[in-house]
Amino acid sequence: MSRVTQVTTPYNHRMRILIANDDGYLAPGLAALVQACEGLGELDIVAPEQNASGTSNSLTLNRPLSVYTAANGVRYINGTPSDCVHVALTGLLEHPPDLVVSGINNGANMGDDTLYSGTVAAAMEGFLFGIPAIAFSQVDKGWTHLDAAARVAREVIEHALRQPPGRSPYLLNVNIPNQPDAQKLPRSITRLGRRHASEPVICQTSPRGDAMYWIGPAGNAREAGEGTDFHATATGRVSITPLQIDLTDHA
Repeated sequence: MSRVTQVTTPYNHRMRILIANDDGYLAPGLAALVQACEGLGELDIVAPEQNASGTSNSLTLNRPLSVYTAANGVRYINGTPSDCVHVALTGLLEHPPDLVVSGINNGANMGDDTLYSGTVAAAMEGFLFGIPAIAFSQVDKGWTHLDAAARVAREVIEHALRQPPGRSPYLLNVNIPNQPDAQKLPRSITRLGRRHASEPVICQTSPRGDAMYWIGPAGNAREAGEGTDFHATATGRVSITPLQIDLTDHA
């Protein structure tokens, strides 16, 4: 589904959109996001071969990466979400995109989750290259009311594409409640909340008697007051959080 549609914007420029995700190239959320972008510009889809949730901003440096093309034209890579966007921007695409979008993720990416999220990382990789980028997630797992979330994504992307060319790049993290009327929900500009520490690892024994460890569930929300992404989605609003990369403790 590479380069399937072309339109002309009010600025007489065919917009180009790069679409990625972390749930893999067969994920329903990716298909929904692609459909949401149809008619908005020239589309390129580059996604991981397998589910790569929780891979954060990792790049694969210890082996070569291969690019494959699915029957529907979607290109997929045996690597991480960041690999997908990095390879697309530095080798695959003939022209840089005007916008990078990632998702729609199967579950929330709020608070501390953003540090681990492959969905956010894919968008962040575009931002690191100076390209505006947006990550989309549904609050609850299971893909319920995905069509409604896609309509919200469409409106957010349309708003982004209406911005004048040359505007400074931005990185937005959007979390959408799983509701059939998600498109009608109010939208709030939010800050990241915080979670309690993760639950302990889960230890099991393999058939050969070796100890195996599963990462425990994420902690519950700890800082979820008004103005946070947790609060917005809990009160039935779409959360839009502007993110930055600077981790310096300036104080």
